[in-house]
Amino acid sequence: MPATSSASTIGGLPPETLDAVVIGGGAAGLNGALMLARSRRSVVVIDSGTPRNAPAAGVHGLLALDGTPPAELLERGRAEVRRYGATVVTGEVIKAAPAEPSAVGDPRFTVTLADGATLHARRLLVATGLRDVLPDVPGLAEHWGRGLVHCPYCHGWEVRDEPIGVLATGPASVHQALLFRQLTDDLVYFTRGTQLDDDARVRFAARGIRVVGTAVEQVVATDDGGVAGVRLADGQLVARRVLTVATTMLPRTEGLEDLGLPTADLPHGMGRHVATGMAGTTDVPGVWVAGNASDPSAQVGASAAAGALAGAHLNADLVTADTAAALA
Repeated sequence: MPATSSASTIGGLPPETLDAVVIGGGAAGLNGALMLARSRRSVVVIDSGTPRNAPAAGVHGLLALDGTPPAELLERGRAEVRRYGATVVTGEVIKAAPAEPSAVGDPRFTVTLADGATLHARRLLVATGLRDVLPDVPGLAEHWGRGLVHCPYCHGWEVRDEPIGVLATGPASVHQALLFRQLTDDLVYFTRGTQLDDDARVRFAARGIRVVGTAVEQVVATDDGGVAGVRLADGQLVARRVLTVATTMLPRTEGLEDLGLPTADLPHGMGRHVATGMAGTTDVPGVWVAGNASDPSAQVGASAAAGALAGAHLNADLVTADTAAALA
């Protein structure tokens, strides 16, 4: 049965061993918690309150909810999860680690929060998302999520027909440029010292993509805070209204080091991700991972679906363990 909060614990969190603690309160974590709570599992969701898409005006590509502000979508999700008896709290996990298993070998974990609260759980669902690392270009970071975008499916329609500049970071930028060319006839590719082979140059020429090899010095803003253009090392200002960049994507695993989650490199130097198997399983017994931490390309809908699948798989694993304990 769902656990109830106890005022005797720090932060009013339940003192008993929970069926699951979900670390991360985005789409993946909340949908995983929803599946668990609807299966009458005791669940606590720890939400840091810093979702990847916080700067965005709306969530896109999500059927029937396209354009919904991210904060509104998450608030509705938290309300749905709580409706089934789960607890959602704002907090930062500073340590999650394996604990002594049960007498029959069922996994156990302790999760410590920054405010000193400690939770005990049989299973963990890690849905912490990822961190986008931007290239070190003066004036660039302040436009993130508005005049600076990264995903044509998340933001493409909103920047259609604008003069767009691609700030290259590596091989992935070539593919990104071709995707954004679908959305505008005015696209400039700033190589920024990266290699552009003959094949890519031929394709760019065929699609009318202008290539600029001069070093980028800074991003220049308009008086109202938008993007005015890109200043080159020779002093030239290339007017642009929108910039796009392939970020380096790194999973948020701070505080989770003791779990020993396996990570792997993404192709083309795009970053790293947590390596998972079917339904978010990992090499660590009792730990599942869902969402952008394991699949950096997943939009909100795909992250939510991955969380739901992981939650269902996690519940089935608990059912197996409960049955084995009953037999013992």
